[in-house]
Amino acid sequence: MHELTPLMDGLVGARDFEAAADQVLRALHQVVEEALASSPYAGRGRLLRGVVHLRPDEGYRRLAVREGNSGRSRQGKAEPTLEGDVSAPLLVSATAWRWLVQHRCAVFIDVGAGEIRPRASPVPGALPENASFEGHESRQRMLSRKASHVCVLPLRGVGGHIEGMISLEVGCPAAMGQDFIWEACCERLQALADMAAPHLVGLPPRPVETQQVDEFLPVVGAAMSGLLPVLRVFARQDETLLISGPTGAGKSRLARWCHEQSRRKQGPFEVLDLMTVPEELQMAELFGWRKGAFTGAVRDSVGSVQRAQGGTLFIDEVDKLSLKAQAGLLHVLEERNFRVLGEGGEERRADVRFIVGTNTDLQAAVRTNRFREDLYYRIHVLPVQLPPLEQRRDEIPAWARHMASRRHRQEHAEGEAHLSAEAAQRLQRSSWPGNLRQLDNVVRRTYTLALVEHDESPQEVRLTAQHVERALAYEQRGPALEPLTEAFRSAAQAFIHEAQRLGTGLELDLADALKGFILSLASEQLGRDQAFTLLGREYLLKNRNHHKALKREVEKIEALYRVLGRPPPFSLPPEQEDKG
Repeated sequence: MHELTPLMDGLVGARDFEAAADQVLRALHQVVEEALASSPYAGRGRLLRGVVHLRPDEGYRRLAVREGNSGRSRQGKAEPTLEGDVSAPLLVSATAWRWLVQHRCAVFIDVGAGEIRPRASPVPGALPENASFEGHESRQRMLSRKASHVCVLPLRGVGGHIEGMISLEVGCPAAMGQDFIWEACCERLQALADMAAPHLVGLPPRPVETQQVDEFLPVVGAAMSGLLPVLRVFARQDETLLISGPTGAGKSRLARWCHEQSRRKQGPFEVLDLMTVPEELQMAELFGWRKGAFTGAVRDSVGSVQRAQGGTLFIDEVDKLSLKAQAGLLHVLEERNFRVLGEGGEERRADVRFIVGTNTDLQAAVRTNRFREDLYYRIHVLPVQLPPLEQRRDEIPAWARHMASRRHRQEHAEGEAHLSAEAAQRLQRSSWPGNLRQLDNVVRRTYTLALVEHDESPQEVRLTAQHVERALAYEQRGPALEPLTEAFRSAAQAFIHEAQRLGTGLELDLADALKGFILSLASEQLGRDQAFTLLGREYLLKNRNHHKALKREVEKIEALYRVLGRPPPFSLPPEQEDKG
């Protein structure tokens, strides 16, 4: 395999995912073109494109495309790209992905014949006969981009775990229904994919110099910037998009953003939150009903699918669907038809793009028979994982300023709410288990507390760290705080857990950072003089040594965070640092 050495050299020199994808797609294209040239279909078929899909269990992370015309990318550049015209769908059959995961081997698709089959399967008894596509749309989508034959290769990570796939598309109508080149070259193709997989999985995305923001997604941080290029491509498809993520992280906002990026943006955007719909009414809310269709149906009602015609329907908390409603959703996704409850005659056409959201592990729900496996794979075509706010801490100040300004402009269209740098830092250091929803609540409370200081409704309001501190105090009310001894026990257990995770380097002396946390928080909440007095360090105030003492405690915190590989949550203002 003469292509192994140059590929390895290229991968070693790759500094980002896009560069590694360029190297492997070049090598794979070369193998396919050589196989075509030596086959009975020489001169009658051509390589169209290769696509690298990096999609671990939780969803897509990266996507890279390389067109097959003389090894150039879609833009004529020297590497794969997602920029420019990506309106043509880039996806393969959902059945291909399911079989690739189940049989852990390459999958071959004869688009013209409508057949799909795995090359081999290491799972005993798991190898099926050739099968047809489970939906008409996948076949039509590939035929529309001239692909007659597709090979899908697994990207196998450590331990053979499937981290994604590479799809190679060839246009060769003369070979429809016939044996094709894939068997002859698949072993070489898979060897190259296996060599590249660790690099594709481990390398970071290419940095984005300028990140576009808009009213629908006004804040984009480091964690989201790598995901947005993939989402822009997905937004322009009509395939179902699955957005997973914790409650309050912004799934609905992201779904709306995808709608605004799509060709359906002139159509309606409908939201169906299944948390608010009883199980017995889910089918009715989805598809509508006629008067008398069931007890309580005293008049006709239009369902969410019909209201979203020509646009997008976002179904949130899809895991809450009953098994009966899951069957109904599966039918409309596969056939694009639905029937209003209590209505006879022909079914109606569903001209709708579906986006679904969940905050649970749907695979676990499938294993416990709470979620249909066929529906899981049908909505898992374009899965993305929205990180919690804890992993997007760099976004917190910008989100807080946006939320404060939005709240103020509800009263003053020309006014402005200002969030001080200290207030933003205090929010950034806080924990946000409720994600953006909780942050919005705290910012609204902070704004109200700041407003109390004004006799009249002001054009401008300034939100300070003191306002934030008072607003955050309300978050601790309600359930009693954990007793101090139990809190210390929890902290000790967390320290042990981190030491086990790191394996080495978390020395016991780093636990001294706890004193730094206590003194720093007290100084921030009460002021330094009162904090040192409260905690039995008033003698340091008398000797004017409290600045040095606080600095030493903050340095202990910084040392701990350096070992953990995280930015420190506290710092001393320059004007208050010790000068001696």
